[in-house]
Amino acid sequence: MADIKPTRSELMKLKKKIKLAQSGYNLLKKKRDGLILEFFEIMKKAKTARQELVEEYRNALEKLNVARVIESDLKLNSLALAMKNNPQLNLGSKNIMGVVVPKIETHVVHSSWKDRGYGFLDTSATVDEAVQGYEGVVEKIMQVAEVETSLKKLLQEIEKTKRRVNALEFSVIPKMKQEERFIKFRLEEMERENVFRLKRIKG
Repeated sequence: MADIKPTRSELMKLKKKIKLAQSGYNLLKKKRDGLILEFFEIMKKAKTARQELVEEYRNALEKLNVARVIESDLKLNSLALAMKNNPQLNLGSKNIMGVVVPKIETHVVHSSWKDRGYGFLDTSATVDEAVQGYEGVVEKIMQVAEVETSLKKLLQEIEKTKRRVNALEFSVIPKMKQEERFIKFRLEEMERENVFRLKRIKG
């Protein structure tokens, strides 16, 4: 290593690289912290959406059981096969701190009895209530799918950002600073050698 002769120019370039790396490190830390805050906010929404889904499902199941008492299972199966409308989805996206997450827009989840494919006189009100209950379940499932997919994507981005922050903090920046110290030491050493050489020449 004693044969390496760095220059002042190399030292200046290295100092700029260190400054740039530290700036990048600070920005990534802010991004990581912001993503973590967003993650916990969406996690609250996910928990609420899950609870609402469970409640919606319980209510729908109760309505279905009432319909099964009044109508036969055979008739309910026949009416289910007559249903013609399926939920329609529009899959979009939104941006959370640079992370693209899904945005699900639903159409034709709730429909009127005349759009369901079975006749008004063929059923009782309990059947309509059971259908409406399960339409609510489908809507809640879509909401849960949106927030939980967003959580997954945010978590992936948080992990990726954390790895980059750690790499800069514990590897990249310390190595560059070590190299900076070595260059400074070598330049000082070369300066002393030059002074010593000049003294010998004068002597």
